[in-house]
Amino acid sequence: MSLHNLQPAPGSTRNRKRVGRGQGSGTGKTAGRGNKGQKSRTGYKRKRGFEGGQMPLMKRTPKVGFTSRVEKPYAINVDKITSIASLDEITVESIKSVHKMKSNVTRVKLIGSGVKDLASKIKDELVTTSGK
Repeated sequence: MSLHNLQPAPGSTRNRKRVGRGQGSGTGKTAGRGNKGQKSRTGYKRKRGFEGGQMPLMKRTPKVGFTSRVEKPYAINVDKITSIASLDEITVESIKSVHKMKSNVTRVKLIGSGVKDLASKIKDELVTTSGK
């Protein structure tokens, strides 16, 4: 076995079909394209999803909504939940200890009229206040 006498395994390769090479070949005259019509012409290309003029499935089905991948912060009104104002340091973990919220919450936004007083207590960049 050397490079000059390498051959593919017997039966693993076939000759390509040569169309339009006479009647005796079986693919002469129309070259396997049938008679007339759009599909028999050169350069024919059907658009993706084309259903012969019928409204395609992609256009028939309703398009519903949009889901943003940007995570919105969990908003807490400090006027209603006063236990947050009594915390020494405000972080996401300390808020979770005094206020019941889901475990997958990672960002918190504090809103309400008493937020300006709490701005100095915030020690976590994941906790923000309203801009007013």
